[in-house]
Amino acid sequence: MNDKSSADLISVTELHRQLNDLLKQLSPERLQVLTDFAAYLANAESEAATQELLAISGLLERVKQNQATPKTDYANWRTLRSNRNGCDLLKSIGRKTFQN
Repeated sequence: MNDKSSADLISVTELHRQLNDLLKQLSPERLQVLTDFAAYLANAESEAATQELLAISGLLERVKQNQATPKTDYANWRTLRSNRNGCDLLKSIGRKTFQN
């Protein structure tokens, strides 16, 4: 939601308000139907995002490679960022991944 304008955020806030008002009027049975439908929509959105990530060439292989990298090969990004020659330092020690 970082790319949304303030007008978009206001409309989302208004939609939340409207939805909450409507929820108060529903029976428990209708709330269950709505909950199931919301879960379906959330799952569909998550699946679409997953497919978008999987479409990025080589991403899965890079993630697997980074997961296999021993923690001892990590460099603290704060240390590298505070060092003006961080990139040169990184190249010289051959570290490819960063820890938070």
